[in-house]
Amino acid sequence: MPPAFAHGGHVAEGPSWVPLLPVVLLAVGYLLAAVRDPRGWDHRRTAAWMVGCALLAVAVGPLAPHPDDPRGHMAQHLLLGMLAPLGLVLGAPGTLLLRVAPPPVRRVVGRLLRARPLHLIAHPVTAALLSTGGLALVLLTPLYAAAERHSALHHALHLHYVAAGYLFAWSLAGPDPAPRRPGLAVRVGALLGAAAGHAVLAKYLYANADTLPPGLTDRDPAAFQSAAQLMYYGGDVAELLLAIALFGSWYWRRGRRCASRAPGLIRPIAAEKAAP
Repeated sequence: MPPAFAHGGHVAEGPSWVPLLPVVLLAVGYLLAAVRDPRGWDHRRTAAWMVGCALLAVAVGPLAPHPDDPRGHMAQHLLLGMLAPLGLVLGAPGTLLLRVAPPPVRRVVGRLLRARPLHLIAHPVTAALLSTGGLALVLLTPLYAAAERHSALHHALHLHYVAAGYLFAWSLAGPDPAPRRPGLAVRVGALLGAAAGHAVLAKYLYANADTLPPGLTDRDPAAFQSAAQLMYYGGDVAELLLAIALFGSWYWRRGRRCASRAPGLIRPIAAEKAAP
C-alpha cells in the first residue's frame, strides 16, 4: 500500500486516497446544499469553497509536498492553516446551512452562535493565539518530534491547523453570522499581532535551526532554515490575502448599512422640496 503520510522518519501506511475522502465529502456536500438553495446561491461563494477544498486536497493528497522534509511540513502548515481556511470561510458555509436546513437545525445553529463559549474562542485575539500559538507550541517543544513517531498525533496536528486557521479567518473576515464580533480596530490589531508573531517565530526558527525543533535525533539545519524562510514569506502572502478579505468585508457591510439608511434620508429631503 502506498504511504498516506510521511513525517520525518515516520511513515503511516494506508491508501493514499483516504485523506482525500473528507475533502471530497466537504466539496460534494457543499455543492448539494448550494443546488438546494431556493433563492439561488452566489457562485463566487461556491468558487471560494472549491478553492479551499482544492488546497486541502493538495496538502493531504497524493500530490502533497513530502512532509518528511521540513520544507514540506511547512508547506502543509501554510496550506492547511492559512490558505485553505480562508477559501473555506469565504464560502460562507454557515449562511448556506441556515438557508437550506430544516427549522430544527437552524434553531440549533442559532443557539450555537449565541453561546458564550463560542464567543470566547471566536474572539480574534483568542483565535490568533490558537493559530499562531499552536504553531509555536509545535516548533518550540518536543511536539514536532513526537509527531514523527505517532501517526495519530501527526493527523491531530493537521486537524488543529485547519480548525484554528478557519476560526481565525472567520473571526476576522467571515461573511457568516458572528454575533458580538468586535469592531474593525480589534480585528486589525489581532491580524497585525498574529502576523508579527508568525514572522518572529520564523526568524527564531531560522536563527536556531541547529537546535529547533527540540527532540529530533536526525536534523538538517539547512532544511529547517529553508522551511523558516518559506514560513516567513508564505505567511506574508497568506496574511495579505486575509487583510484584503477583512477590509473588503468591512467595506461591503458598511456599504449595505449606508444603502439601508438612504431611503430614510431621501424621504425627508423629498418632502421638504415638495413643501410650498
